[in-house]
Amino acid sequence: MSNSLQPSLNKERIQSLDILRGIAVLGILIMNIQSFAMPGSAYINPTSYGNLEGVNYWVWVVSHIFADQKFMTIFSVLFGAGVILVSDKVEKRGLKPSIYHYKRTFWLFLIGLIHAYVIWYGDILMTYAICSCFVYFFRKLSPLKLLIFGLLILSIHSIIYLFFGYSLEFMPEESLKELKYSFWNPNSESITNEINAITGSLSEQLSYNIEAALGLQIFGSLMQMFWRACGLMLIGMALFKWDILTAAKNELFYKKGLIGGFLFGIPLVVWGVVQNFNADWNLEYSMFLGSQFNYYGSLGLSFGYICAIMLFAKSKQLGNLKIRFASIGRMALTNYISQSIIGVAIFYGIGFGIFGQLERYEQLGIVLGIWVIQFSWSKPWLENFKFGPLEWIWRSLTYGKMQDIKTEK
Repeated sequence: MSNSLQPSLNKERIQSLDILRGIAVLGILIMNIQSFAMPGSAYINPTSYGNLEGVNYWVWVVSHIFADQKFMTIFSVLFGAGVILVSDKVEKRGLKPSIYHYKRTFWLFLIGLIHAYVIWYGDILMTYAICSCFVYFFRKLSPLKLLIFGLLILSIHSIIYLFFGYSLEFMPEESLKELKYSFWNPNSESITNEINAITGSLSEQLSYNIEAALGLQIFGSLMQMFWRACGLMLIGMALFKWDILTAAKNELFYKKGLIGGFLFGIPLVVWGVVQNFNADWNLEYSMFLGSQFNYYGSLGLSFGYICAIMLFAKSKQLGNLKIRFASIGRMALTNYISQSIIGVAIFYGIGFGIFGQLERYEQLGIVLGIWVIQFSWSKPWLENFKFGPLEWIWRSLTYGKMQDIKTEK
Protein backbone atom coordinates (compact mmCIF):
# COMPACT_ATOMS: atom_id res chain seq x y z
CA MET A 1 0.00 0.00 0.00
CA SER A 2 1.29 3.47 -0.92
CA ASN A 3 2.30 5.71 1.99
CA SER A 4 1.65 8.88 0.05
CA LEU A 5 -1.72 10.48 -0.44
CA GLN A 6 -3.11 11.01 -3.93
CA PRO A 7 -6.23 12.82 -5.11
CA SER A 8 -9.42 10.82 -5.60
CA LEU A 9 -9.74 8.88 -8.81
CA ASN A 10 -12.94 9.34 -10.79
CA LYS A 11 -14.06 5.82 -9.97
CA GLU A 12 -13.79 6.62 -6.24
CA ARG A 13 -16.13 9.60 -6.45
CA ILE A 14 -19.72 9.48 -5.17
CA GLN A 15 -21.90 10.77 -7.99
CA SER A 16 -24.78 11.88 -5.78
CA LEU A 17 -22.43 14.24 -3.89
CA ASP A 18 -21.11 15.69 -7.14
CA ILE A 19 -24.64 16.21 -8.49
CA LEU A 20 -25.73 17.85 -5.24
CA ARG A 21 -22.67 20.10 -5.23
CA GLY A 22 -23.18 21.05 -8.87
CA ILE A 23 -26.80 22.08 -8.35
CA ALA A 24 -25.86 23.96 -5.18
CA VAL A 25 -23.13 26.02 -6.82
CA LEU A 26 -25.52 26.98 -9.62
CA GLY A 27 -28.26 27.86 -7.14
CA ILE A 28 -25.97 30.09 -5.08
CA LEU A 29 -25.73 32.49 -8.01
CA ILE A 30 -29.47 33.28 -7.81
CA MET A 31 -28.77 35.28 -4.66
CA ASN A 32 -25.16 36.32 -5.23
CA ILE A 33 -26.16 38.12 -8.41
CA GLN A 34 -27.89 40.71 -6.24
CA SER A 35 -24.61 41.54 -4.52
CA PHE A 36 -22.76 41.69 -7.83
CA ALA A 37 -25.37 43.95 -9.40
CA MET A 38 -26.77 46.14 -6.61
CA PRO A 39 -25.69 48.04 -3.47
CA GLY A 40 -25.08 45.71 -0.53
CA SER A 41 -28.15 46.83 1.43
CA ALA A 42 -30.46 45.52 -1.34
CA TYR A 43 -29.65 41.93 -0.36
CA ILE A 44 -30.71 42.18 3.28
CA ASN A 45 -33.37 44.87 2.83
CA PRO A 46 -35.04 44.64 -0.61
CA THR A 47 -36.79 47.99 -0.13
CA SER A 48 -33.52 49.92 0.28
CA TYR A 49 -32.69 50.17 -3.43
CA GLY A 50 -34.36 49.82 -6.78
CA ASN A 51 -37.87 49.10 -7.95
CA LEU A 52 -39.71 46.45 -5.94
CA GLU A 53 -43.00 46.40 -7.84
CA GLY A 54 -44.58 44.11 -10.42
CA VAL A 55 -42.21 41.52 -11.85
CA ASN A 56 -39.33 42.77 -9.69
CA TYR A 57 -41.39 42.09 -6.58
CA TRP A 58 -42.16 38.55 -7.65
CA VAL A 59 -38.57 37.87 -8.67
CA TRP A 60 -37.46 38.87 -5.18
CA VAL A 61 -40.23 36.91 -3.42
CA VAL A 62 -39.66 33.68 -5.36
CA SER A 63 -35.86 33.88 -5.10
CA HIS A 64 -36.08 34.64 -1.37
CA ILE A 65 -38.45 31.76 -0.66
CA PHE A 66 -36.76 29.14 -2.80
CA ALA A 67 -33.10 30.23 -3.01
CA ASP A 68 -31.97 32.58 -0.24
CA GLN A 69 -29.77 30.55 2.18
CA LYS A 70 -31.06 27.28 0.71
CA PHE A 71 -28.24 26.45 -1.70
CA MET A 72 -25.59 27.89 0.60
CA THR A 73 -26.99 25.54 3.25
CA ILE A 74 -26.47 22.57 0.92
CA PHE A 75 -22.97 23.79 0.10
CA SER A 76 -22.11 23.98 3.82
CA VAL A 77 -23.59 20.54 4.49
CA LEU A 78 -21.46 19.09 1.69
CA PHE A 79 -18.34 20.73 3.07
CA GLY A 80 -18.92 18.94 6.39
CA ALA A 81 -19.35 15.65 4.55
CA GLY A 82 -16.10 16.38 2.70
CA VAL A 83 -14.19 16.64 5.98
CA ILE A 84 -15.13 13.05 6.77
CA LEU A 85 -14.45 11.82 3.24
CA VAL A 86 -10.92 13.25 3.13
CA SER A 87 -10.10 12.16 6.70
CA ASP A 88 -11.32 8.61 6.13
CA LYS A 89 -9.32 8.33 2.92
CA VAL A 90 -6.13 9.42 4.67
CA GLU A 91 -6.67 7.05 7.59
CA LYS A 92 -7.16 4.12 5.22
CA ARG A 93 -3.68 4.88 3.88
CA GLY A 94 -2.29 4.60 7.38
CA LEU A 95 -1.48 8.31 7.49
CA LYS A 96 -2.27 11.06 9.97
CA PRO A 97 -5.41 12.84 8.70
CA SER A 98 -4.89 16.05 10.67
CA ILE A 99 -1.78 16.96 8.63
CA TYR A 100 -3.60 16.75 5.31
CA HIS A 101 -6.77 18.30 6.65
CA TYR A 102 -5.04 21.42 7.89
CA LYS A 103 -2.83 21.72 4.80
CA ARG A 104 -5.95 21.51 2.66
CA THR A 105 -7.73 24.04 4.87
CA PHE A 106 -4.79 26.45 4.89
CA TRP A 107 -4.64 26.63 1.10
CA LEU A 108 -8.41 26.99 0.86
CA PHE A 109 -8.18 29.92 3.27
CA LEU A 110 -5.58 31.60 1.06
CA ILE A 111 -7.71 31.05 -2.05
CA GLY A 112 -10.66 32.57 -0.19
CA LEU A 113 -8.48 35.47 0.97
CA ILE A 114 -7.56 36.33 -2.61
CA HIS A 115 -11.17 35.90 -3.71
CA ALA A 116 -12.53 38.14 -0.93
CA TYR A 117 -10.02 40.98 -1.03
CA VAL A 118 -9.09 41.07 -4.71
CA ILE A 119 -12.13 39.78 -6.65
CA TRP A 120 -15.39 40.00 -4.66
CA TYR A 121 -16.03 40.76 -1.01
CA GLY A 122 -18.84 38.20 -0.58
CA ASP A 123 -16.51 35.21 -0.26
CA ILE A 124 -17.58 32.19 1.84
CA LEU A 125 -14.39 30.10 1.49
CA MET A 126 -12.50 31.85 4.28
CA THR A 127 -15.37 31.17 6.67
CA TYR A 128 -15.47 27.53 5.57
CA ALA A 129 -11.72 27.18 6.15
CA ILE A 130 -11.97 28.64 9.66
CA CYS A 131 -14.98 26.50 10.54
CA SER A 132 -13.28 23.43 9.11
CA CYS A 133 -10.50 23.80 11.68
CA PHE A 134 -13.11 23.63 14.42
CA VAL A 135 -15.53 20.95 13.20
CA TYR A 136 -12.69 18.53 12.39
CA PHE A 137 -12.55 17.55 16.08
CA PHE A 138 -16.21 16.43 16.01
CA ARG A 139 -15.90 14.06 13.06
CA LYS A 140 -15.78 10.84 15.14
CA LEU A 141 -19.02 11.53 16.99
CA SER A 142 -22.19 9.58 16.27
CA PRO A 143 -24.61 11.06 13.74
CA LEU A 144 -27.14 11.93 16.44
CA LYS A 145 -24.57 13.82 18.50
CA LEU A 146 -23.33 15.62 15.38
CA LEU A 147 -26.92 16.68 14.59
CA ILE A 148 -27.54 17.93 18.13
CA PHE A 149 -24.26 19.87 18.31
CA GLY A 150 -24.91 21.26 14.83
CA LEU A 151 -28.33 22.58 15.78
CA LEU A 152 -27.02 24.04 19.04
CA ILE A 153 -24.19 25.90 17.29
CA LEU A 154 -26.60 27.03 14.58
CA SER A 155 -28.84 28.57 17.24
CA ILE A 156 -26.07 30.79 18.67
CA HIS A 157 -26.73 33.26 15.85
CA SER A 158 -30.37 33.48 16.94
CA ILE A 159 -29.39 34.16 20.55
CA ILE A 160 -27.07 36.96 19.42
CA TYR A 161 -29.64 38.50 17.06
CA LEU A 162 -32.50 38.32 19.53
CA PHE A 163 -30.32 39.89 22.22
CA PHE A 164 -29.42 42.80 19.95
CA GLY A 165 -32.97 43.08 18.67
CA TYR A 166 -34.45 43.45 22.13
CA SER A 167 -31.62 45.78 23.18
CA LEU A 168 -32.27 48.37 20.47
CA GLU A 169 -34.77 50.30 22.62
CA PHE A 170 -31.95 51.08 25.03
CA MET A 171 -29.62 52.31 22.29
CA PRO A 172 -29.07 56.09 21.97
CA GLU A 173 -31.12 57.54 19.14
CA GLU A 174 -28.08 58.81 17.26
CA SER A 175 -26.40 55.40 17.40
CA LEU A 176 -29.58 53.74 16.15
CA LYS A 177 -29.79 56.15 13.21
CA GLU A 178 -26.16 55.50 12.35
CA LEU A 179 -26.82 51.74 12.43
CA LYS A 180 -29.82 52.14 10.12
CA TYR A 181 -28.17 54.38 7.59
CA SER A 182 -24.78 52.67 7.54
CA PHE A 183 -25.95 49.44 5.93
CA TRP A 184 -29.69 48.70 6.41
CA ASN A 185 -31.27 51.65 4.64
CA PRO A 186 -28.49 53.96 3.40
CA ASN A 187 -29.36 57.43 2.11
CA SER A 188 -28.97 58.48 -1.53
CA GLU A 189 -25.53 59.95 -0.89
CA SER A 190 -24.21 56.69 0.56
CA ILE A 191 -25.72 54.73 -2.34
CA THR A 192 -24.14 57.10 -4.86
CA ASN A 193 -20.74 56.79 -3.15
CA GLU A 194 -20.97 53.00 -3.26
CA ILE A 195 -21.89 52.97 -6.95
CA ASN A 196 -19.12 55.44 -7.79
CA ALA A 197 -16.52 53.37 -5.89
CA ILE A 198 -17.49 50.09 -7.58
CA THR A 199 -17.71 51.59 -11.06
CA GLY A 200 -14.67 53.82 -10.58
CA SER A 201 -10.97 53.18 -11.00
CA LEU A 202 -9.31 49.89 -10.10
CA SER A 203 -7.85 51.40 -6.91
CA GLU A 204 -11.32 52.64 -5.87
CA GLN A 205 -12.83 49.21 -6.49
CA LEU A 206 -10.10 47.46 -4.51
CA SER A 207 -10.44 49.91 -1.62
CA TYR A 208 -14.18 49.35 -1.46
CA ASN A 209 -13.78 45.58 -1.79
CA ILE A 210 -11.21 45.40 1.01
CA GLU A 211 -13.36 47.46 3.35
CA ALA A 212 -16.51 45.48 2.57
CA ALA A 213 -14.73 42.11 2.86
CA LEU A 214 -13.20 43.06 6.19
CA GLY A 215 -16.56 44.13 7.56
CA LEU A 216 -18.25 40.97 6.34
CA GLN A 217 -15.52 38.69 7.70
CA ILE A 218 -15.57 40.31 11.13
CA PHE A 219 -19.11 41.54 11.74
CA GLY A 220 -20.87 39.07 9.46
CA SER A 221 -18.98 36.06 10.78
CA LEU A 222 -19.41 36.91 14.45
CA MET A 223 -23.11 37.65 14.02
CA GLN A 224 -24.10 34.80 11.71
CA MET A 225 -21.77 33.24 9.14
CA PHE A 226 -19.42 31.39 11.50
CA TRP A 227 -22.20 29.85 13.60
CA ARG A 228 -24.33 28.87 10.64
CA ALA A 229 -21.46 27.37 8.64
CA CYS A 230 -20.11 25.39 11.63
CA GLY A 231 -23.55 24.11 12.57
CA LEU A 232 -24.38 23.07 9.02
CA MET A 233 -21.04 21.32 8.56
CA LEU A 234 -21.75 19.19 11.63
CA ILE A 235 -25.23 18.45 10.32
CA GLY A 236 -23.63 17.52 7.00
CA MET A 237 -21.38 15.04 8.78
CA ALA A 238 -24.44 13.49 10.41
CA LEU A 239 -26.34 13.24 7.12
CA PHE A 240 -23.30 11.66 5.46
CA LYS A 241 -22.89 9.09 8.24
CA TRP A 242 -26.58 8.27 7.93
CA ASP A 243 -26.02 7.63 4.18
CA ILE A 244 -28.59 10.28 3.27
CA LEU A 245 -26.21 12.20 0.97
CA THR A 246 -25.06 9.12 -0.96
CA ALA A 247 -28.51 8.20 -2.33
CA ALA A 248 -28.34 4.98 -0.30
CA LYS A 249 -31.76 5.33 1.34
CA ASN A 250 -34.87 3.98 -0.35
CA GLU A 251 -37.17 6.13 -2.45
CA LEU A 252 -39.86 6.28 0.22
CA PHE A 253 -37.42 7.88 2.67
CA TYR A 254 -36.47 10.59 0.21
CA LYS A 255 -40.09 11.24 -0.82
CA LYS A 256 -41.09 11.67 2.83
CA GLY A 257 -38.07 13.91 3.39
CA LEU A 258 -38.94 16.05 0.37
CA ILE A 259 -42.56 16.52 1.45
CA GLY A 260 -41.72 17.02 5.13
CA GLY A 261 -38.95 19.51 4.39
CA PHE A 262 -41.18 21.59 2.13
CA LEU A 263 -44.13 21.47 4.53
CA PHE A 264 -41.90 22.77 7.31
CA GLY A 265 -39.82 25.24 5.32
CA ILE A 266 -42.12 26.95 2.83
CA PRO A 267 -44.85 28.15 5.26
CA LEU A 268 -42.21 29.42 7.69
CA VAL A 269 -40.33 31.40 5.04
CA VAL A 270 -43.55 32.75 3.51
CA TRP A 271 -44.79 33.87 6.92
CA GLY A 272 -41.51 35.69 7.44
CA VAL A 273 -41.96 37.52 4.12
CA VAL A 274 -45.49 38.60 5.12
CA GLN A 275 -44.34 39.76 8.54
CA ASN A 276 -41.41 41.76 7.18
CA PHE A 277 -43.58 43.59 4.66
CA ASN A 278 -46.14 44.27 7.39
CA ALA A 279 -43.30 45.81 9.42
CA ASP A 280 -42.26 47.93 6.39
CA TRP A 281 -38.84 46.30 6.56
CA ASN A 282 -37.76 48.39 9.53
CA LEU A 283 -34.41 47.49 11.06
CA GLU A 284 -35.79 46.95 14.58
CA TYR A 285 -37.96 44.04 13.45
CA SER A 286 -36.81 42.77 10.07
CA MET A 287 -33.08 42.56 10.68
CA PHE A 288 -33.39 40.65 13.93
CA LEU A 289 -36.61 38.75 14.66
CA GLY A 290 -37.85 39.00 11.07
CA SER A 291 -34.76 37.29 9.68
CA GLN A 292 -35.23 34.17 11.78
CA PHE A 293 -38.11 32.77 9.74
CA ASN A 294 -35.89 32.24 6.71
CA TYR A 295 -32.91 31.28 8.87
CA TYR A 296 -34.73 28.16 10.09
CA GLY A 297 -37.17 27.69 7.21
CA SER A 298 -34.19 27.32 4.89
CA LEU A 299 -33.18 24.18 6.79
CA GLY A 300 -36.43 22.45 5.87
CA LEU A 301 -36.36 23.57 2.25
CA SER A 302 -32.72 22.58 1.87
CA PHE A 303 -33.42 19.11 3.22
CA GLY A 304 -36.32 18.85 0.79
CA TYR A 305 -33.97 19.81 -2.05
CA ILE A 306 -31.41 17.25 -0.92
CA CYS A 307 -34.05 14.51 -0.93
CA ALA A 308 -35.32 15.57 -4.37
CA ILE A 309 -31.78 15.53 -5.77
CA MET A 310 -31.12 12.11 -4.23
CA LEU A 311 -34.25 10.81 -5.99
CA PHE A 312 -32.87 12.28 -9.21
CA ALA A 313 -29.49 10.62 -8.55
CA LYS A 314 -31.15 7.25 -7.92
CA SER A 315 -33.31 7.36 -11.03
CA LYS A 316 -32.32 5.58 -14.23
CA GLN A 317 -33.41 8.49 -16.42
CA LEU A 318 -31.57 11.59 -17.67
CA GLY A 319 -28.12 10.06 -17.37
CA ASN A 320 -26.43 12.73 -19.46
CA LEU A 321 -28.01 15.48 -17.35
CA LYS A 322 -26.65 13.81 -14.22
CA ILE A 323 -23.17 13.79 -15.74
CA ARG A 324 -23.50 17.49 -16.57
CA PHE A 325 -24.49 18.43 -13.02
CA ALA A 326 -21.84 16.11 -11.55
CA SER A 327 -19.20 17.74 -13.74
CA ILE A 328 -20.20 21.17 -12.45
CA GLY A 329 -19.94 19.77 -8.92
CA ARG A 330 -16.52 18.26 -9.50
CA MET A 331 -15.38 21.74 -10.56
CA ALA A 332 -17.33 23.55 -7.83
CA LEU A 333 -14.39 25.70 -6.68
CA THR A 334 -13.56 26.80 -10.22
CA ASN A 335 -17.20 27.46 -11.04
CA TYR A 336 -17.82 29.36 -7.81
CA ILE A 337 -14.83 31.67 -8.33
CA SER A 338 -15.58 32.06 -12.04
CA GLN A 339 -19.08 33.29 -11.16
CA SER A 340 -17.43 36.10 -9.20
CA ILE A 341 -14.99 36.91 -12.00
CA ILE A 342 -17.81 37.08 -14.56
CA GLY A 343 -19.97 39.12 -12.19
CA VAL A 344 -17.19 41.62 -11.54
CA ALA A 345 -16.41 41.83 -15.26
CA ILE A 346 -20.04 42.68 -16.03
CA PHE A 347 -20.93 45.03 -13.18
CA TYR A 348 -17.73 46.64 -11.89
CA GLY A 349 -15.78 49.52 -13.40
CA ILE A 350 -12.98 47.18 -14.41
CA GLY A 351 -15.47 45.67 -16.86
CA PHE A 352 -18.74 47.02 -18.27
CA GLY A 353 -19.51 49.07 -15.14
CA ILE A 354 -23.30 48.60 -15.07
CA PHE A 355 -23.49 48.18 -11.28
CA GLY A 356 -26.80 49.47 -9.95
CA GLN A 357 -28.42 49.70 -13.39
CA LEU A 358 -30.18 46.37 -13.92
CA GLU A 359 -33.62 45.54 -12.55
CA ARG A 360 -34.00 42.33 -10.55
CA TYR A 361 -35.70 40.52 -13.42
CA GLU A 362 -32.90 41.57 -15.77
CA GLN A 363 -30.32 40.14 -13.38
CA LEU A 364 -31.91 36.71 -13.90
CA GLY A 365 -30.82 36.90 -17.53
CA ILE A 366 -27.21 37.17 -16.36
CA VAL A 367 -27.75 34.18 -14.07
CA LEU A 368 -29.10 32.09 -16.92
CA GLY A 369 -26.19 33.11 -19.15
CA ILE A 370 -23.61 32.06 -16.56
CA TRP A 371 -25.45 28.79 -15.98
CA VAL A 372 -25.29 28.05 -19.71
CA ILE A 373 -21.54 28.75 -19.72
CA GLN A 374 -20.84 26.49 -16.75
CA PHE A 375 -23.25 23.81 -17.93
CA SER A 376 -21.51 23.80 -21.31
CA TRP A 377 -17.86 23.87 -20.31
CA SER A 378 -17.59 21.65 -17.21
CA LYS A 379 -18.21 18.26 -18.85
CA PRO A 380 -15.93 18.84 -21.88
CA TRP A 381 -13.18 20.11 -19.60
CA LEU A 382 -13.31 16.99 -17.43
CA GLU A 383 -13.23 14.78 -20.51
CA ASN A 384 -9.73 16.13 -21.11
CA PHE A 385 -8.53 16.94 -17.60
CA LYS A 386 -8.84 15.19 -14.24
CA PHE A 387 -9.61 18.35 -12.27
CA GLY A 388 -10.89 21.85 -12.76
CA PRO A 389 -8.16 24.54 -12.95
CA LEU A 390 -8.55 25.77 -9.36
CA GLU A 391 -9.11 22.24 -8.06
CA TRP A 392 -5.79 21.29 -9.65
CA ILE A 393 -4.01 24.22 -7.99
CA TRP A 394 -5.60 23.46 -4.60
CA ARG A 395 -4.73 19.75 -4.77
CA SER A 396 -1.17 20.39 -5.96
CA LEU A 397 -0.59 22.76 -3.04
CA THR A 398 -2.21 20.34 -0.58
CA TYR A 399 -0.21 17.31 -1.70
CA GLY A 400 3.02 19.29 -2.05
CA LYS A 401 3.67 18.43 -5.69
CA MET A 402 2.28 19.16 -9.13
CA GLN A 403 -0.58 16.78 -9.88
CA ASP A 404 -0.98 15.11 -13.23
CA ILE A 405 -3.96 16.93 -14.71
CA LYS A 406 -4.31 15.36 -18.17
CA THR A 407 -6.87 12.58 -18.56
CA GLU A 408 -5.43 9.39 -19.99
CA LYS A 409 -7.09 8.63 -23.34
